[in-house]
Amino acid sequence: MGKTKIHPDQIYIEGLAANDSAIIQTIYKKFVPKVVMFIMNNSGDKEHAQDIVHEIMILLFNQAKANTLQLTCPFDAYFFLLCKRKWLNELKQTSYKGVSINEDAVSMNESALELITHTEEFDKKQQLFDTSFLKLEDKNQELLKLSFTTKTTEKVDEILNDNYGDVQENKVFCSGQLTQWILEANNFKSVKNN
Repeated sequence: MGKTKIHPDQIYIEGLAANDSAIIQTIYKKFVPKVVMFIMNNSGDKEHAQDIVHEIMILLFNQAKANTLQLTCPFDAYFFLLCKRKWLNELKQTSYKGVSINEDAVSMNESALELITHTEEFDKKQQLFDTSFLKLEDKNQELLKLSFTTKTTEKVDEILNDNYGDVQENKVFCSGQLTQWILEANNFKSVKNN
């Protein structure tokens, strides 16, 4: 994203990464009502709005935890646009016939659009990884999760009560299998090109 100045609203992203309940409550109080109103005014209801907000909050949490999101515009505009685009995509997929779209809710600025594109790419990659990861057997998922979060293989050996050689061999096999499934996925090329 170049040398763009980080917006002071980055505190919301940092709060999400830290799972800070005060920040999360603030997001729900300050920014969610606007999303709910938009969805209700555009062929949806409160339940649809809650689903959209929930999906976007999980996406933002994952992106914040991965430390790949640096906010360069107000959080309000960014969050609203993400939710709005998610809802409009839902409407397209379910092909509502009489959809009325009220576009005057927020103007799009370049910085917000760039962030939205970045987040949508992150989401596609995360979905591809998650789908492939779930194909692994439970014990192999556990091994890789521990490998991602534990600093040393010796600690993983200790937790799994297994020997170093077997853990290393299984880890290499599982990683290879996961990589192969990702590469073979139908949508890999489109995700890779983003």
